[in-house]
Amino acid sequence: VQLVESGGGLVQPGGSLRLSCTASGILFSSYAMGWYRQAPGKQREVVATIGSGGTRDYADSVKGRFSISRDNDRGTVYLQMNSLKPEDTAVYYCSARWIYSYWGKGTLVTVSS
Repeated sequence: VQLVESGGGLVQPGGSLRLSCTASGILFSSYAMGWYRQAPGKQREVVATIGSGGTRDYADSVKGRFSISRDNDRGTVYLQMNSLKPEDTAVYYCSARWIYSYWGKGTLVTVSS
């Protein structure tokens, strides 16, 4: 099983990024997918989740700015991040949850001028 994140990088405050996570080795459509993040010196926290049926949920800190979506044919989950703030700086991790849970290795997002 592999979850591979991409799309991180350096962006100015107010900018946008789209993260992608492509899964292999799992029946993707059966899994709830999520994005989590961990900032330096802080615990990992949930950012957004999307169920196998498409139900979405967001952390209060990103509501209205971030959007999670999934493409079951491509085995990929996306996180569109708009109006980025310096406090969004973190390593972003993809997760897949069903009978078992799997994690990617993360992609770094840095929001700075």
